[in-house]
Amino acid sequence: MSDWDYVIAGGGSAACVAAMRLVRDHGQRVLIVERGPASTARIMRMPAGYLKYLGREDYLEMHETVAQERLGGRAPIVPQARALGGGSAVNAMVYMRGQKEDYDGWDALLGGGAGWSYADLLPHFRGLEKNERFNDAFHGICGSLMVSDPGSLCDTTRNFILAAQGAGIAWNPDFNGARQAGVGIMQHTMGRVNGRMERCDAVRAFLDPLRGDPRLGIVTGARVDRVVIEKGRAVGLDYMADGKMHRVRAGREVLVAAGTYNTAKLLMLSGIGPADHLRDHGLAVAADLPGVGARLQDHHEVPVIATTKGPSGYFGQDRGWNMIRNGLQYLLFGTGPVSTTGIESCLFYDPDGGERPTVQLYCAPIVYLDRDVSDARPTHGVTFTSCLLRPKARGSVRLRSADPAAKPLVDSNFFGDEDDLRLTVASMRFARKLMKTAPFDTVIAGELLPGRDADDEAALARFCGRTVKTNYHPVGSAPMGPDGDPLAVLDAQLKVRGVDGLRVIDCSAMPAIPSGNTNAPVMALASRAADLIAEDL
Repeated sequence: MSDWDYVIAGGGSAACVAAMRLVRDHGQRVLIVERGPASTARIMRMPAGYLKYLGREDYLEMHETVAQERLGGRAPIVPQARALGGGSAVNAMVYMRGQKEDYDGWDALLGGGAGWSYADLLPHFRGLEKNERFNDAFHGICGSLMVSDPGSLCDTTRNFILAAQGAGIAWNPDFNGARQAGVGIMQHTMGRVNGRMERCDAVRAFLDPLRGDPRLGIVTGARVDRVVIEKGRAVGLDYMADGKMHRVRAGREVLVAAGTYNTAKLLMLSGIGPADHLRDHGLAVAADLPGVGARLQDHHEVPVIATTKGPSGYFGQDRGWNMIRNGLQYLLFGTGPVSTTGIESCLFYDPDGGERPTVQLYCAPIVYLDRDVSDARPTHGVTFTSCLLRPKARGSVRLRSADPAAKPLVDSNFFGDEDDLRLTVASMRFARKLMKTAPFDTVIAGELLPGRDADDEAALARFCGRTVKTNYHPVGSAPMGPDGDPLAVLDAQLKVRGVDGLRVIDCSAMPAIPSGNTNAPVMALASRAADLIAEDL
């Protein structure tokens, strides 16, 4: 007899939700196997704390993409979380579900009535949520995932909201409500604890309430190398920890939630994927599924940056006396810059004038620059980033080698479709319009990037190639799909085709990228997965 009913490869948001529901609601024994540490630094509890770890590898695995010809040979870095709680433990905490049409599209793709429509998923969104502002048909207050507005708003955020309305974008009090289009404040996965705003990651929300329950096991610092398959059925996992190989067996099913890049890698290392590619790496083929790693999608963004005439936003608030003052304000009163992520507002719209938004335009109240983009020095200013919600281009994930320690080969293929570039350039022009709209027209000193000389389509396209970066939302490396689709890795129950007892329950399973940040959608997907699993008990 196995010690566990279910074993989960990966310990991110999806794994935490699925484990919680299987243990709490269905009485199952579940083991999570996570490669990263059991917790992050204490400062990460503070909403602004994640900024101290941007670009560092403490809790991230940095994947360098293959060189992108259309980006002038650049190979942008695409990080993936490496800690219990996954992306929810290290992200900017934005709680954004996407659009009703996203999920209705999934359901239609799967033939209709497959249980993946927005109406089907809304109870999962509501059931997980403990919203501090909304309690209505769209939001719940009885879950354990704290969701709230940021604890503070800066002057640049207020200017952005007013300028957007002046430019014709309507105010929207709830991006996760009846409509997404408009400008407003983004809700975040945070809430007040003992009077102070703190991050609410998936560990805090879903695993901590089950601490001490013998039906839940957690192994950290463990790299899962292979799904063990016997006679066509997944029966366990092989993982490396403390320099030794371990095997854990599952009495019922193996669930994969290793993150979009590493889920595809793990499936292929286990003999599940494109047969020729597996054989090229000397791997025996358990299931020939050419769709593994073939339909990678990711949100990407391009900035428009301006300086301001005087002090603005959050520049310099993490240094010297400002840092001391802000820290004391947070510790004593739970308010101030430490109680916010800094990225407080955005707008959703379609540059082509359609009703369904195709772009999410963020307002960052700082001059935000990657080092490989410009040698301009950080200063007071604002950065507008245009994030394409439903890029048409598709990338890929492939094995670098059969060595489990090797990172996979990731090809994000940004701007692989001409329409993706066209919409991005159009949104950059709108961002420039905002900077000339009151009240920004009186505070902007000048455009830093792309710069006034970059105005024609060719110059803006070159700038996009030089600056485009991930918005950290990769999906679709092992997607659901209908029976007739040769690239569909999973069926509508998230089961891997050709292998019994194996499901994928993370963002890899999404057949199309949601029109918004992916942490909230993947938690709803995992909650739905728990119900599907329970139906088979």
